[in-house]
Amino acid sequence: MKRSWHLVLASALVAGAVTPVVAVGSAVAADGDITSAVLANRDVVLTGDAVVRVPRGTHTYTGVISGEGALRVSGTGTLVLAKDSTFTLPRSRQHQRVRIPGGNHPYVVVGSPDEPAVTVDARATLQYGTGGTTGLIGSFPYNTPGYQQNQDNIRVDGTLRLSLTRLFNLGVISGSGLVTQPRNMWGTLQICGTNPFSGIFDNGTGVNFASTTCAADLPHARSVVNRGSWIIDTPLDHTVVQRQNFYSHEYGNDVNVHSRPGSKVILTGVYSWSDSGDGAAPSLSDPGLNWRPVAHNLNKRGTNIEGADVQWGDGTTHRIFMPGTAQTVYINLHARRQRSRLTFDYDGPVTLGAPIGGGIYHDTLSAPGAGDVVIAGTSGNDVTFAAAQDYDGSTTVDRKATLRLGSGTAGGDGSLHTGGALDKVIDNGSLVIRNTRTPVSLPAVTGAGSVTQSGAAATTVTSAAYTGTTTVARGSLIVSGTSLRTSGAVALTGSSAVLDLSKARDTALRRLRVVTGAKILLPRNARGLTVGSTTAKVSGTALAVGRARFSVSRAGAHTVLTALPASAATTPAPSPSRTGRAATPLGASTGTTAATGAMADTGSNVGAPWAVTGLAGVVLAGVAAVLVLVRVRSRARTSPRHAR
Repeated sequence: MKRSWHLVLASALVAGAVTPVVAVGSAVAADGDITSAVLANRDVVLTGDAVVRVPRGTHTYTGVISGEGALRVSGTGTLVLAKDSTFTLPRSRQHQRVRIPGGNHPYVVVGSPDEPAVTVDARATLQYGTGGTTGLIGSFPYNTPGYQQNQDNIRVDGTLRLSLTRLFNLGVISGSGLVTQPRNMWGTLQICGTNPFSGIFDNGTGVNFASTTCAADLPHARSVVNRGSWIIDTPLDHTVVQRQNFYSHEYGNDVNVHSRPGSKVILTGVYSWSDSGDGAAPSLSDPGLNWRPVAHNLNKRGTNIEGADVQWGDGTTHRIFMPGTAQTVYINLHARRQRSRLTFDYDGPVTLGAPIGGGIYHDTLSAPGAGDVVIAGTSGNDVTFAAAQDYDGSTTVDRKATLRLGSGTAGGDGSLHTGGALDKVIDNGSLVIRNTRTPVSLPAVTGAGSVTQSGAAATTVTSAAYTGTTTVARGSLIVSGTSLRTSGAVALTGSSAVLDLSKARDTALRRLRVVTGAKILLPRNARGLTVGSTTAKVSGTALAVGRARFSVSRAGAHTVLTALPASAATTPAPSPSRTGRAATPLGASTGTTAATGAMADTGSNVGAPWAVTGLAGVVLAGVAAVLVLVRVRSRARTSPRHAR
């Protein structure tokens, strides 16, 4: 049957509102609304900007979109792309620059990024792939090393689902929606460059954040939901900062960090479990759940530092990156191209409740960690190790920083690895030991910082070359096979404090301050106690050195010196004939403490010069007085008498 010409024209006009031009073959050349062509699985050649209004439900597109223009995915349904599409922005709208500096160590730098070639509106879902290797929108003209930088940038205000099993890049990502990958989808999203995306990444299996050939930044992203492995790397001599909070949604997910020489990775967020909300709104109902095991270990998460230089915190927060215990988190330091390094940089107190080891994944303690730990010198940086650490390496406490071994509460004892070839403490700040039950033995301690024993459990020092103050506030500090000769001063500030020198290399101290009741243990046959340049012999039932007075007793293999009350400080000092040395207190002063009363202070390496200076002053003053007297008398004899 013949159709009238006006009916044919009307039909053409209606069709033209959707697909204005039909090219040779089955491909449609179009701009504007291309919904019908896409739902009909026809190939589309863009001749301008286009939109697909996806109706409710899931719709799989088996065609290919090419040409020049931009694509907007709108509506309330899900559009699944089964094949790769290759369209680009028109050349007149392309200004993005991609450079590859670095010489023999090339890396990619993206500048002046183009506007998005793909936009996913709020409420709409775009899915790349059907579980295979195809389904990506992209153009790759840059010949970038290590990966293919996508020319087609994307804005995601709705949901972008990544169902691909290949390494791929999305270009520059913007928007405020959700980028999500299904669980057990063994493809890898490669994130490079600065991405202004402010939404959430939901990693089902694997994401590369930066790499050896590109740096990356997500300055505004809200968070990362981690169900798999989030892998961070760096180019040579680059610092990569990741500011997001991580949320664990599956047992055993991890953040794995690599870096090149001269590079660093800084993590400023918190790696927490999420027990509520879906991938688009992760949350934890109770922060304490990070510290307590839950059924099926669902809150177990970890980090593997693979020969990398990693820093937790940037000095502007005191929320530790991995809150938890050995039952809820694991931390491994491995040596790859180089040994690992982990720096804590916070502006307030944080507690590490888990051990740092070097095992494989959850089996953290199957091998010692191969790396070093630094407590950065940020004012207020106060880090507590509330677990036994198991890394063979140095522990550095920078000036202004504090490292505490033990939380001071039950179940929170901490320690450092000893016996390893690289174990040592470089203490230029404050090292405080406060275990309640577990005795601690320290590796070799050097530096200009202080050491404080303040826990009920004893601490043993076997190699001491630090120059700061040694304080015993509570419990026992045992000096074994070494001495405290280099420590600038020793202070026993608590009545229960014990300084055990019975196994020390010698019993010499540079300066000593004590309060009533504090004890010093010497070998049973010890001849004396030396403080500064003063040596007091051990004999009878009392001993005095400077202004400090002790009772003397013997118990087993020990000679016990117990500090006497402040009133005993008025007892005359022993004569030089008894001590063999001058008994004058050197640099002596007295102080008080609210808890224990008067503190006797004796001995100083700067006291003797001041004593000599004082004596010289007295002598000179005396000579001057004699000269004045002689002069006065001489004048009296030679002056003429006046008559009245």
